[in-house]
Amino acid sequence: MSDSTQDILIKEAAAAAAMSGSLFSTFDIIMLVILFGAAVWWLYSSRKDNKKDDLLLSKYSIQPAATIEVTENSFITKLQSSGRSLVVFYGSQTGTGEEFAGRLAKEGVRYKMKGMVADPEECDMEELTKLKDISNSLAVFCVATYGEGDPTDNAMEFYEWLKNGEPDLTGLNYAVFGLGNKTYEHYNAVAIYIDKRLEELGAARVYELGLGDDDANIEDDFITWKEKFWPAVCEKFNIESTGEEELTRQFRLVSHAPGDVASNEVFKGEISRLHSLEVQRPPFDAKNPFLAQIKINRELHQGGDRSCLHVELDISESKMRYEAGDHVAVYPTNDVNLVNRLGELTGANLDEVFSLINTDQESTKKHPFPCPTSYRTALSHYLEITALPRTHILRELVEYCTDEEDKQKLLLMATNSQEGKALYQTFIVDACRHIVHILEDIKSCKPPLDHLCELLPRLQPRYYSISSSPKLYPETVHITAVVVKYKTPTGRLNKGVATTWLADHKPEPGQPLPRVPVYIRKSQFRLPLQTQTPVLMVGPGTGLAPFRGFLQERAVARQNGKEVGDTILYFGCRHRDQDYIYREELEEYEKNGDVTLHVAFSRDQAQKVYVTHLLEKNLDQIWDILGKRNGHFYICGDAKNMAVDVRNIVIRAVVEKGGRTEAEAAQFLKKLESMKKYSADVWS
Repeated sequence: MSDSTQDILIKEAAAAAAMSGSLFSTFDIIMLVILFGAAVWWLYSSRKDNKKDDLLLSKYSIQPAATIEVTENSFITKLQSSGRSLVVFYGSQTGTGEEFAGRLAKEGVRYKMKGMVADPEECDMEELTKLKDISNSLAVFCVATYGEGDPTDNAMEFYEWLKNGEPDLTGLNYAVFGLGNKTYEHYNAVAIYIDKRLEELGAARVYELGLGDDDANIEDDFITWKEKFWPAVCEKFNIESTGEEELTRQFRLVSHAPGDVASNEVFKGEISRLHSLEVQRPPFDAKNPFLAQIKINRELHQGGDRSCLHVELDISESKMRYEAGDHVAVYPTNDVNLVNRLGELTGANLDEVFSLINTDQESTKKHPFPCPTSYRTALSHYLEITALPRTHILRELVEYCTDEEDKQKLLLMATNSQEGKALYQTFIVDACRHIVHILEDIKSCKPPLDHLCELLPRLQPRYYSISSSPKLYPETVHITAVVVKYKTPTGRLNKGVATTWLADHKPEPGQPLPRVPVYIRKSQFRLPLQTQTPVLMVGPGTGLAPFRGFLQERAVARQNGKEVGDTILYFGCRHRDQDYIYREELEEYEKNGDVTLHVAFSRDQAQKVYVTHLLEKNLDQIWDILGKRNGHFYICGDAKNMAVDVRNIVIRAVVEKGGRTEAEAAQFLKKLESMKKYSADVWS
């Protein structure tokens, strides 16, 4: 409705009111006309919008569920256009699954199966139903399990699709290799499920499920599996190995002369987006971490030869939120001395700018890490230079040895023979030799630095259980971490990447606060929703970290007048006067009635006493919390020994105090786990 039309209506209404002596005043008439005009305008505009919606809808059609459109994330199109028949998907949290996938795809050439590596997160996985249309096609899945039997972040959507959907995978040929750790309760749960589910949906298993154990020797597990996997593939597709081992580079080197690339176009440590650490934009995650200030960085130990840090990270400007029990991921920087030493050993100019470009044009991974960058940046921020090299790296290094004895030594360690495995175990694993040590000890080996940059795995963030609660510290995240440092059998001093960096970056008066890239990773490790629910926590050493957050949260609830159930903590360390971390806080909580403490000091007496010894004396308490009062039980710390021992003690309590059989007790504990009433945040 136009302004002039509205004016006429108002004038006419006013005149009518004056002539007739209506019960309504002029003002009432004007207000009614305005309301009427607004209603007309709304109806008119609604029809207009509806027409727009109809026009938009006419441009789209709803596709039936069975129809799969070819999209830019179509791995089928990529396979067909490049004449490939092998696709290796990976579910990887730390990079090992991706590395294994790459090795399998590369080896496919030897068996006349040109391969492609694919990230399920970047693919339309419904296309698995169409893979059978490619002759002699095969899908391999290298998938890791982490957390409480969870798929990795990049495989989550694919996992849910398999779980909840019913696609017809008849004609799909597949094989699965899992990456797990036997010290964890849900060992290789994701790989086991995917292998079983694919078969249920009609797919044909080409070779049996492979299970890699990272607590033992996952490299050995993988090599042993694939040496039987390939003959099974040959038999299935009636093909033969060429017998030739092809050592081909996956990435080609482009060296940039000074001035070729503007300095503001060179990556300087960003994880994904150029300048993302200078111009920060939320949301912050694994590919876009927040550059947090280190507000506090202090020593927790009172003596001894070890160090434990209490670090407070300022997240006030990040819009990141966390809960007690979550993890914080810290992106570390490699030791500058190791970086410089690698430059010396390879004779490289570390400040030279370069790019590594994938020779496979169909690959979604154009570079192994952000490029262009300098060798110094790559070694400092992008590459895991302190990890123990896997056998395929040793095989590539053979080509750069001038001494025959050095060649044979590396070649033997790269084989699957018993002698080769034994040598790899003693020379690499037991001696804790990383790439710098290998090049120092095998002196004739002089690989070009760009090839090392291609071979070494990506530097991964380090995860720490957050040791604070947002109820008390909404703008800071606290970390409690032991500084890793140990002597190797060769007399060298190996250091943890992240904790060494943190130890060297403490706030100094008059200096800008140090910063570190971080993000929050959500966890299932949670306090019960009802504060009156009793909880029992077992956390020796830095396993105390999440429970410090839990204690803060329960104490705040009590201060706010809420009813809070029994809070029981079992903590252990070596000496009361050396490494009893947060002692003053814990004793204050105990004094205020916020916690019942059971503390074991393993080396303050002739006979060692651990938290497990204290737990064994309190079986009644364990059964009372879990069996009678519907409480929650938590463990944090070492997965290999402590967590297993604690679990066995809990089962014993259920048997002896709850009157159950061993089998019933185990079933009872599994039920508690499924209900999140028995939770573990453990590491090996």
